[in-house]
Amino acid sequence: MSPPPAGSERPLLPTVRATTVVAVVRDGRIAMASDGQVTVGDAVMKQGATKVREAAGGRAVFGFAGGVADALALSERLEAKLEAVPGNIRRAAVDLARDWRSDRSLRRLEALLLVGDPSCVLVVSGNGDVIEPDDGIAAIGSGGSFALAAARALARHTDLDAAAVARTALGIAGEICIYTNDQIHLLTLPKEAS
Repeated sequence: MSPPPAGSERPLLPTVRATTVVAVVRDGRIAMASDGQVTVGDAVMKQGATKVREAAGGRAVFGFAGGVADALALSERLEAKLEAVPGNIRRAAVDLARDWRSDRSLRRLEALLLVGDPSCVLVVSGNGDVIEPDDGIAAIGSGGSFALAAARALARHTDLDAAAVARTALGIAGEICIYTNDQIHLLTLPKEAS
C-alpha cells in the first residue's frame, strides 16, 4: 500500500472514546443510563460527564455517544423536532435522521443518539438510520455491545425493573470496557413519585 500524496494527510488527533449508553423499555417505563467517563487517547479526561438528558418537557429521554459538541447540536435539533410533533417520538426521530443525512453541515456531525419514551427506544444515526429494537433494549458507544448483552440477559432471566436492568447492565459493561466507568447517570420515565 502506498502512502497518501503529500499534503493530503489528515492531522493525527487523539481518538475520543466518550461513552456507553443503554436504554431499557419494560412494563410501561423507560430507563436510560450512561457512564461518566470521557477518554482522549489513552488518558481519562473526565469522570462524571452527563450523557443522558430529558427532552420534550420530561416526556422523552435521550443519550449520546461521540463528539460532545456534535451531540449537543443534534440534541437542539431533536428538541425542535419533538416540539413540532408532540408525543410522536418516532416521527421526530425520522425527521431528525432525514435532516442529519441531507443537511450539508449536519452530515459532518459524528455521534449516535438513543432516543426514547415509555413506549419505545430508537437508535438514530447520521446515515439516516432509525432503528427500533424488537426487545426494547438498545445500547451505543464504546461499551455498547457489553451493556446490550448484559441488559438482554437480565431482561430475559430476571424480574428486575427497567431501571435495575439498565443500571446493572451498565455496571457490567464498566467492568469489561476500559472506556466505561462506574459513575452511572440514570433517567427513568415516567418519573418515580417522591
